[in-house]
Amino acid sequence: MIIGVGIDVVPVQRFESASVRTKQLIERLFTEAERFNAHGMARTAESLAARFAAKEAVAKAMGSPGGMSWHDAEVIVEGTGRPRLIISGTVARKADELGIRNWHVSLSHDGGMASAVVIAES
Repeated sequence: MIIGVGIDVVPVQRFESASVRTKQLIERLFTEAERFNAHGMARTAESLAARFAAKEAVAKAMGSPGGMSWHDAEVIVEGTGRPRLIISGTVARKADELGIRNWHVSLSHDGGMASAVVIAES
């Protein structure tokens, strides 16, 4: 059963500008696994903006509760290229309260916009 659906859209240029202005923003928002690909290369602004959108969509799928840590919702990429959500800490506790057992995530970026859809189900 679907518990919630979240969607978010992020202008890539605005995200990139914010990350330049605020030096530690990328480290605050993303785990090391999110910041770098499997080859150790830094992810592009488009890729990071899509991951940020996914984190926002996670919160929306759970009813936008406060007090969640950015690192507690981690978007990784499986060997197939499919994105997968790993939750821990504050996000895992709220998901448990809501009865969420499975997550589905889709990322996209094109035309200067990044987006994500997250579905939370029991």
